[in-house]
Amino acid sequence: MIDNAITHTSLHDKDVVELMSLRDAMKVHDWVKDYVWKLVKPDADKYTAMSYLQDANGYFIRAPAGKKSKMPVQTCLLIGSKQVSQTVHNIVVVEEGAELEVITGCSTKHGIEKGLHLGISEMYVKKGATLNFTMIHNWAEQIGVRPRTVVHVEEGGTYISNYVTLKPVKSIQAYPTVILEGKGAFARLNTIAVAHPESELDLGSRVIFEAEETSAELISRTITTGGVSIARGEMVGNANGAKGHLECHGLVLGGGTQRAIPILEANVEDIELSHEAAVGRIAREQIEYLMARGLSEEDAVGMIVRGFLDVGIQGIPDELRADIDETIAKIGESAI
Repeated sequence: MIDNAITHTSLHDKDVVELMSLRDAMKVHDWVKDYVWKLVKPDADKYTAMSYLQDANGYFIRAPAGKKSKMPVQTCLLIGSKQVSQTVHNIVVVEEGAELEVITGCSTKHGIEKGLHLGISEMYVKKGATLNFTMIHNWAEQIGVRPRTVVHVEEGGTYISNYVTLKPVKSIQAYPTVILEGKGAFARLNTIAVAHPESELDLGSRVIFEAEETSAELISRTITTGGVSIARGEMVGNANGAKGHLECHGLVLGGGTQRAIPILEANVEDIELSHEAAVGRIAREQIEYLMARGLSEEDAVGMIVRGFLDVGIQGIPDELRADIDETIAKIGESAI
């Protein structure tokens, strides 16, 4: 998708995955309207209202019941014009017993510095289904980013989210919500972010436990090299037997602000929610320990940063993994 137009769609295995624009999907399937603007409300804030009023288009992805895709669906959202407001509305449906992996890249065309991205995503994980969703942000330095995401998970369903933003950007405000509606549903949300000088990242995630024996993990790893990093995490327990753990860790490298805001809310007796939050700098003794074993200071810091940001993301293509590793190496060098 470039600006507000779908420019290319291709699909190799139509029996395993259905992929098209949201507008086309609403023409092909009458039932798609039952999934549109049901999780994200148009009046939630001014950004959702703008997307609603502009009838934003985006991608529609469906994994039919029992189907398991061997390859990930890859999507790209590109800002290609100066000072454009890109409005996107995506729908993902993983039907009963199906498995789907999605890797989304968001970026700007070379030479485009200013713009606004508004992304509405509504995702439905049916009974016993699995959705693994990875979002990689690679915006220009003066782009404002406002994603709005809600995920609904039914009985025995699994939702895994990996959110990665390592490059300079003006501001990001994201707070995806996962509703665990069915017994035994599980969610894990990983956030990896770097706030560069003059960047402001307000990131977080929320899980609402609405069924018994549901569980979730919220893992946040953030670094500031001069910008503002706010890591939010919220768990709301409304059902007995639910278990959740929230982890917010932040590093300050070369100035900037780190803020961790964990929230736990229990509305029933039989529930187990915990959190771990820590912000600070790399301990000098850690660096010296590695240097004593033959590493240079630069390599030692790089190793610590790489280990800090590693939350076990699986399935990323080799080219993208190499780009992430290169960015992490530069962050380590700047910390010396």
